[in-house]
Amino acid sequence: MTSYEVGHPDPQPGRQRWQRRYAQAQAAGGLRDGDFTTLSGVEVDPVYGPREGERVTGFERIGWPGEYPFTRGVHSTGYRGRTWTIRQFAGFGNARQTNERYRQVLRNGGGGLSVAFDMPTLMGRDSDDPHCLGEVGHCGVAIDSAADLDVLFDGIPLEQATVSMTISGPAVPMFCMYLVAAERQGADITKLNGTLQTDIFKEYIAQKEWLFPPGPHLRLIGDLLEFCTERIPAYKPLSISGYHIREAGATAAQELAFTLADGFGYVELGRSRGLDVDRFAPGLTFFFDAQMDFFEEIAKFRAARRIWARWMREVYGARRAKALWMRFHTQTSGVSLTAQQPYNNVVRTTIEALAGVLGGTNSMHTNALDETLALPTERNAEIALRTQQVIMEESGVANVIDPLGGSWYVEALTDRIEADAERIFTRIKDMAAAAVPSGQHPIGEMTSGILRGVEDGWFTGEIADASFAYQRALEKGDKKIVGINTARRSVTGELEILRISHEVELEQNRVLAARRARRDSTALDRALAALVAAAAGEGNLIEPMLDAARAEATLGEICGALKAQWGEYREPARF
Repeated sequence: MTSYEVGHPDPQPGRQRWQRRYAQAQAAGGLRDGDFTTLSGVEVDPVYGPREGERVTGFERIGWPGEYPFTRGVHSTGYRGRTWTIRQFAGFGNARQTNERYRQVLRNGGGGLSVAFDMPTLMGRDSDDPHCLGEVGHCGVAIDSAADLDVLFDGIPLEQATVSMTISGPAVPMFCMYLVAAERQGADITKLNGTLQTDIFKEYIAQKEWLFPPGPHLRLIGDLLEFCTERIPAYKPLSISGYHIREAGATAAQELAFTLADGFGYVELGRSRGLDVDRFAPGLTFFFDAQMDFFEEIAKFRAARRIWARWMREVYGARRAKALWMRFHTQTSGVSLTAQQPYNNVVRTTIEALAGVLGGTNSMHTNALDETLALPTERNAEIALRTQQVIMEESGVANVIDPLGGSWYVEALTDRIEADAERIFTRIKDMAAAAVPSGQHPIGEMTSGILRGVEDGWFTGEIADASFAYQRALEKGDKKIVGINTARRSVTGELEILRISHEVELEQNRVLAARRARRDSTALDRALAALVAAAAGEGNLIEPMLDAARAEATLGEICGALKAQWGEYREPARF
């Protein structure tokens, strides 16, 4: 038993509390206009649980929707109040091309935008940097300055749109350019709503797209937390990502534990800045992978909410409900897609998306069938979008809140993944004790453990071991992938894939050169000098970085100036 279990609780008081909250939401118009019946016309209840008078051992670990520990969801109304946001991840070529794709997504029913950046942008380099030859616009959109964001969001009012940006190393400079683009639209930036990934821990653990040593990155993230908490309360400055950890080969429990540990590290960072956890914690969101083991993924999402709520309340002292809520985005798994028999990927994506929905995701991206080969074509991107819409409108899964709650299998899996995660947390805290035997951690215990694990290669070693075990199971035939090690014969022909012309890079560089020539060089030099001076001191860097963005400093110039001050991070060699 875990510390918060009791012997034979009575579920009925919880049911009554849920019924009151649901009735209040209904009276306030908080339910969507939907047909909550089966295909045969049978009306279904909003939620199901133990029968009147039935006692269930440890039921408070399951509970009722909208009630601590939020295993069944953070909202009392579930998807009856509001369905998940369809937030398709998109970006390719230049800003104009991606803007056209965004308009298509919004016309076809997408509810939010999610920006995919190309590799030069993710590494904080300009498109004309010699290191970037052949990479511009290929895995996302090329962004060199705030002027590119003006084009990217042309005709899309940022004060009304929710925009997620998947970028971590240069996230803070990109955020400042986004604010400048919003200012140029005439938006009130205090009303902006969106999400910035910013999660540098997962870069050191899995994705490897860092710029600076950990200390400067954590300083920037702390500055961002302070700025958004005070100035843009609806904006989510941190999306803590397990997706890339899982795609690197981690197990479900490792994805969950490493990601939540990273989240706890950022909570410690905010507290070390003197921020009130009840104010800044609601700005922390999560980003998870949905893999092919249907029930394991559902259990992972349910366990994630429960662990986060308990740690936030018992360890970090949060009291407001919103500070206990885990809100998360889900993306279907990229590594589960196969180049062989690619139309099978539509089925895989559907299964993974269903797991995300039954696990209670707040927003979701579904991968296209051709994304194992290239960025999606317009046709295949539409199929991916329609996959979510068919699930939402035709399957009936959004009619009942946490419909698998109480399943013996799902609850046992949820408990198992939670227990595995807690063992990993203990291991990370042990590393913290080894790093700082006195127990005096500058930011916090979990942060110290994460940094020690990164330095020692523990995280990458654990992921490598899990990945090797899975690959060995595939090669032995214990695990099956249709089209790979079973059912290999196929009549599928070659796909027509999206190819990014080299002309995109040439045009991007021509535009960049013209913008550089038009800038006020005196204002630019002054803004960059002020940024470097601030970086050498201890003040918050957001305002001087905003001034640099307004002066049309490029991403490479801003990151280069900071690298000159702080140095670059190089992963220790290991054999």
